[in-house]
Amino acid sequence: MSWSGGKDSCMALRELQRSGKRRVEALLTTVTRDYGRISMHGVRCELLQRQAEALGLPLQQVGISRGADNSQYEAEMGRALAYYQSRGVNEVAFGDLFLEDIRAYREKMLATQGMHGVYPIWGRDTCELIREFIALGFRTVVVCVDPAKLDPSFAGRVMDERFLEELPPGVDPCGENGEFHTFVFDGPAFRHPVRFSPGETVCRDGFWFHDLLPA
Repeated sequence: MSWSGGKDSCMALRELQRSGKRRVEALLTTVTRDYGRISMHGVRCELLQRQAEALGLPLQQVGISRGADNSQYEAEMGRALAYYQSRGVNEVAFGDLFLEDIRAYREKMLATQGMHGVYPIWGRDTCELIREFIALGFRTVVVCVDPAKLDPSFAGRVMDERFLEELPPGVDPCGENGEFHTFVFDGPAFRHPVRFSPGETVCRDGFWFHDLLPA
């Protein structure tokens, strides 16, 4: 399972587990070694590990360097995929919703390992999906915001109905166009909540990141 730690990954995992047709071998997360954080999302690896433990699933971290290009990412991910392919795993699940170019890129990369993708929530209406996510009792906090698409004041907020109501027109409620990223810390799939306290909100590399401190 390609795992970002965010809400879409969580809903995709839920659909996989509900269907009972597949067993998740591991959560596969790209992390930036220089920072010790989830790439793009900026969440500390310690919280990622606690999240995987709360979900009761093994975690495989794929390390890349700061500013890594696609070739480095593909090389590191290729090694990880080859390991699982050698163990008989031939599918990787993703939480993608509607971006065709991203899906095509994933399929091309997987094909080099003789694998293919599974997309449990592909094509779902994003308004319905996020409201289902909230109604089920999942809890997620916004950890990264692209200020070109959304005001930085949304960083650090927990997603709820009020959050959705205050999103500006044109912003996807699941942030599928990169408007924001999240970290899920509780919900029906969790054995216990992932405890944290709020840290600073800082601007780095053109994005606003809200730090979460392990508690």
